[in-house]
Amino acid sequence: MVRESGQPTSLVLVRELLLDWYRRNGRELPWRETRDPYAILVSEVMLQQTQVERVIPRYESWLARWPTVEALAAARAADVIVAWQGLGYNRRAINLHRAASHVAANGWPDDLTELPGVGSYTAAAVGNFAFGRAVLPIDVNIARVQERTGATFDAACAQALFDLGATICLARIPRCELCPLADGCPSRGRRYEPLRKQSAFEGSFRQRRAQVLRAVAAGEQPTDGDALVSLERDGLVVLTHGVASLPA
Repeated sequence: MVRESGQPTSLVLVRELLLDWYRRNGRELPWRETRDPYAILVSEVMLQQTQVERVIPRYESWLARWPTVEALAAARAADVIVAWQGLGYNRRAINLHRAASHVAANGWPDDLTELPGVGSYTAAAVGNFAFGRAVLPIDVNIARVQERTGATFDAACAQALFDLGATICLARIPRCELCPLADGCPSRGRRYEPLRKQSAFEGSFRQRRAQVLRAVAAGEQPTDGDALVSLERDGLVVLTHGVASLPA
């Protein structure tokens, strides 16, 4: 990074500026109040492709119902699927349930990617926030800040980078006038083309799957065979002699 004066900006100073900004402006989020790996895993899985504001009440109600990994492992898969309704991408519910079952039976693995549905990013996030591992979980927000500033950050900066990317260093029109790193940022003042949007949910196969799953959860027998087969493949429904039900 380079200041407008042409003098290099110390990466140590950049880190200090970022963390000082976070201490004053960081979002108060319930999963930041715990080091419980189960609670953090729940939050990270729920936050995949789902807005923070939608996740908060669902996260709190989920932990009120299943406060420990053992409690979730002992739950019926059908109850887990029903509790997930409305969050979308319902396969996440089954993977979370399977991950809880694995942990309840075997403990937390050193390699968290051994857990169903846990990829490299989620493993890094749980490793950092629950187990204190020196690994930076790089999501789209953190990747954006690092690319635009040209700086690298350590694991202690993760939450600050999440918030900076989510509230200041926005995808299209960054709020550079409010950014603690703007003074030396080589991308200051730039505007960006909109990213390719996800395909519309309305009328999509994802919507059909969601509708069929809700119908099965309500005890109905939908006739959308393609959606039923797809849901069965993901472990979200069971088809027995053509009759659909939620897994036990």
